[in-house]
Amino acid sequence: MSYRDLRNFTDMMRSLGYSRMISLENFREPNFDLVAEILLWLVNRYDPSSGLPSDYETTEDRVIFIKAVTQFMASKAQLKLNPKKLYGADGYAVKELLKVSTLLYNAMRTMDKSRVEDPIVPEVVPTPMEINSKVADLKKCRQLASEITSKGAALYDLLSREVDLRSQRVDALSKAIDIEEIDHGLKKSISAVNNEITRMKQMLDNTASDEANLEAKIEKRKQELERRKKRLKSLQTVKPSYMDEYDKIEKELQKQYEVYIERYRNLHYLEQQLEELNRTELDQIEETETALRRVQLRLREEERRMMEDDVVHVPDLMVGGDEDASRHVYGSMAGGDGDSEDDSLSTATNEDLQDDGGDLDDDDDDDIDSEMVQNDSTDDF
Repeated sequence: MSYRDLRNFTDMMRSLGYSRMISLENFREPNFDLVAEILLWLVNRYDPSSGLPSDYETTEDRVIFIKAVTQFMASKAQLKLNPKKLYGADGYAVKELLKVSTLLYNAMRTMDKSRVEDPIVPEVVPTPMEINSKVADLKKCRQLASEITSKGAALYDLLSREVDLRSQRVDALSKAIDIEEIDHGLKKSISAVNNEITRMKQMLDNTASDEANLEAKIEKRKQELERRKKRLKSLQTVKPSYMDEYDKIEKELQKQYEVYIERYRNLHYLEQQLEELNRTELDQIEETETALRRVQLRLREEERRMMEDDVVHVPDLMVGGDEDASRHVYGSMAGGDGDSEDDSLSTATNEDLQDDGGDLDDDDDDDIDSEMVQNDSTDDF
């Protein structure tokens, strides 16, 4: 709600002749009594024969009153009002009241302008009755216009059939009136009506009999339904003969299922342990093979190193002094006494090599023995 709307509304109501003073503070809070009074005054100003209810003490009466006002203005003046805002009876209701007051105010201004433009017309203040009569005349004009349209269409259809009906009408008028034929036609019509009455009576009698048959069938079905209900209750209360055996078998099945679950879990656990054991054995075998390969590689390396040492010592002995040469030479080309010296030299050299090789072999044997002990412990595990 704006201040301008409220000011315009108060000015229009004052111009329309509303006796009560409307203040700008009347719509600060909901005031349904004032809104209902203004609505009733505006509707009666528009149409005194509206017949709206004037009782709006309870909530239901207020709803009925607002609904009647909105329907009346929508049907009579083609003016759409918001019933929720009117029921609120606050500043938002002023906008809806302003619509009705604007309609009446514009009508009053139009009449004033017409009197100014046509000075011959005596200045007569229009009364609400005149406005209502004009609205009623407008409704009658609309109704007559619709009736004229429908009647004209029907008349056009009848005139289009005049060419065919003219000859039949002339023939009918030219014929002489036969009393016996008229009497025969009336009797025939009477007999047809009597037959129709008899047929309708028979249908009524048949309907009564059908109704009785249906009632009998319904009663029979009700009795059958009661018997079935009693039978159902008896079956629900009686325990079947096989229920004891069923309960026993169900308990056994529950026990067997528990045993099955336990065995299945044990089997699964054992399979898991077996897989872990196989995996551990495979890891140990791989470790043993790796250790053996390392020992073999070490032995081959030691053997290769020994052979290289042997090859290196021989040239050194041959290049050295006389004593060393006479000591490390294995043999000579001379015969006689030199053989004993050569033999002694070769013997000393062989003993030195055997001592060196023996130390190496002892170390290798110790390594092999430790690996074998480790393998034996793994196999035992």
